[in-house]
Amino acid sequence: MTLINPADSVERQNEKLLRITQSLMRRVEQQQDPSGLAYAQFERAALLEDQVRSRTRDLERALDLLHDSNLRLEHASAETEAARANLADAIEAVHEGFALFDSQDRLVLSNSRFCQDMRDIADQLTPGLPFDRYVELVSQSAYLALPQGDTALSWALKRKARHRENDAMFNVRLTQDLWLQVSERRTASKGTVVLQTDVTDLIRLERKERARLQNKQARLIAATLEHLNQGVCIFDDAARLIGWNARVAELLRLPLTRVQRGAGFAALIDQMPEDFTLSHGMSRKRLLEWADRPSRRGALRFEAAQGAALTLDAFAQGLPDGGFVISFTDVTAERNAARALREMNERLEARVAERTTELASALAEAERANASKSRFVAAASHDLLQPLSAAKLFVGTLSGEDLTPVGTETLGKISSALGSLEHIIEALLDMSKLDSGRAAFDLRPVDLGQIFSTLNTQLEPLAAQKGLDLRVLPTTARVETDPSYLRRILQNLLGNAVRYTARGKVLMGLRRQGDRVRIEVWDTGPGIAPEHRDMIFREFSRVDAPASASEGLGLGLAIVDRACAGLGLPLGLRSEPGRGTVFSVTVPLASRASRAPARRSAPRVPSPGLAPPGLPVQGRVVFLVENDTDLRRALTLSLEGMGADVIDVGNGREALDLLDELEITPDALMLDEDLGPGMTGTELLGEITGRYGPIPARIISAQRAPTLRERCQSLGVPLLSKPLERRDLELFLSELV
Repeated sequence: MTLINPADSVERQNEKLLRITQSLMRRVEQQQDPSGLAYAQFERAALLEDQVRSRTRDLERALDLLHDSNLRLEHASAETEAARANLADAIEAVHEGFALFDSQDRLVLSNSRFCQDMRDIADQLTPGLPFDRYVELVSQSAYLALPQGDTALSWALKRKARHRENDAMFNVRLTQDLWLQVSERRTASKGTVVLQTDVTDLIRLERKERARLQNKQARLIAATLEHLNQGVCIFDDAARLIGWNARVAELLRLPLTRVQRGAGFAALIDQMPEDFTLSHGMSRKRLLEWADRPSRRGALRFEAAQGAALTLDAFAQGLPDGGFVISFTDVTAERNAARALREMNERLEARVAERTTELASALAEAERANASKSRFVAAASHDLLQPLSAAKLFVGTLSGEDLTPVGTETLGKISSALGSLEHIIEALLDMSKLDSGRAAFDLRPVDLGQIFSTLNTQLEPLAAQKGLDLRVLPTTARVETDPSYLRRILQNLLGNAVRYTARGKVLMGLRRQGDRVRIEVWDTGPGIAPEHRDMIFREFSRVDAPASASEGLGLGLAIVDRACAGLGLPLGLRSEPGRGTVFSVTVPLASRASRAPARRSAPRVPSPGLAPPGLPVQGRVVFLVENDTDLRRALTLSLEGMGADVIDVGNGREALDLLDELEITPDALMLDEDLGPGMTGTELLGEITGRYGPIPARIISAQRAPTLRERCQSLGVPLLSKPLERRDLELFLSELV
């Protein structure tokens, strides 16, 4: 039990303590208590007073603190209310509709402009309203103009989907052509701020500007269409005419009254004249089907023709909005010109074909004539080599006879004439092979120094006889080409220089040019005028030939030109009339691996068991097979004059029969390759060696074909080319000893 009720206020508790204290003091004063009880009570009262005084001070301090707290609370509340009022004023002052939703998507506050145009739901937008309910209210508002194809439910679903985005902005159309731009932004506390901006004026201004631009663009397009020489018509997605120019009516032969805005494509097609035909597989039905499928229109091209009087090139193309455009171009003149050109080409082709046939016939005739010429030259040259060989051998048999000085001189002239004839025949053979394309080139490393030395030895006597200073510069160069044709090229160039130079010098040398060398032949002859430089390379052409150069047929430079062309060797010519001429031939150097100088074979000396050339070979039997009677007789006389016994026949069959009849094995064989019908010389050699074993032999022939030389090499038998030299026969017999 307590004297003070804790529920009383502090003032009431102090008042009760004071009364208790006063009562106790009076009681002490009125009673006399000798036992000291009263004093004890007084002490208790004094102690109680001290406690009351201490408690009072504590209470006073607590009251002061409470008073300060209440003052601060009142001040904070006032500031909060002021801030709330300021915020409300600020939100209200915003020109846009404003609403704040918390992180739980409940409406915290909004201003009066928020959804102010939706008067049927404005009073329901109170704090605590869920966002989804707010969206449903807006979707059901009578003031919302739903987009075409949308319902209130589908619009609400789309609106909620946009709300799930962090930031969203979109336009909402209201009734009476009002527009709101709605934007949402997330706050730092995961809330959402929704702003509604009235953009009606902007939308209307943009629409007005767009209409103005469209009208301007439409006028510009109309002016452009009218300026075009093509007929153009534009249709919308329903195939209705929305744009055209006057040219299209003119080209399609349509009345202007029928070409009006909104006219159907099918109606315009039906009004086209019946005599209009469509090409490239196009028909009116197919064209209408193409126009009826807007989502699958591709480019279309065809021609519309009204006989030969009008031809239109039509091009149709779909547009992004589902419409399409068709243009018509008058190509009548081009098609008529093409038709005329085609007919002209057909006539020209017929004439060209006729002319080509004539030219082909003439070319075939020329080729046959050229082939006949080549065959004739080759055959004639071959036939000439036979008596030439016989003549040279007959002359050779006379060289050992005792002749008078006049006879000796005559014999020398005969030998010289036969040599010139041999040179001419060889030139004709070379020309025949080069012209017919039958020339075979044997490309291999060639020692230029050896060719230079040989040519110098051959032409030095003629140069000395004319008093010329002939200089052939030595060289160690090795080139890659055909050695036989290179020797013939240089022989003709150097020989011409010596023959055509009356006095002065003739020089042959070379200059290195990287991986090639240029062989040059200089002379101090009469020179060649510019107008004659093409002519000198033609066969049988000679320009101002001096008496000293009268021999020959003018084939030397023709052979040089054709041989260089066949070998791919550049041929050069520099000349100054009255001062001299320089011919040059550029030849590739041999590869590095093949440039090492070839080992020169030692001069051939007769072995101890061989008789020297010219020594009679007594008792040796030479079996001669040659189908040319004169040449066979000449060879027989020559061989017998050297001491050999000769058995001669005219063909292979006779040769085999005679050997069987005589039952002897000859010591040597000399066989002509061209024996007429039947076996060739090489075939006969195979038959004889097959019966009697290896026998020393020679194949003789006027052929220059590499195949024959290769065949002889494979058989291991030397080939002697006609015309034969006496020296060849002497060397052959010397091997029999």
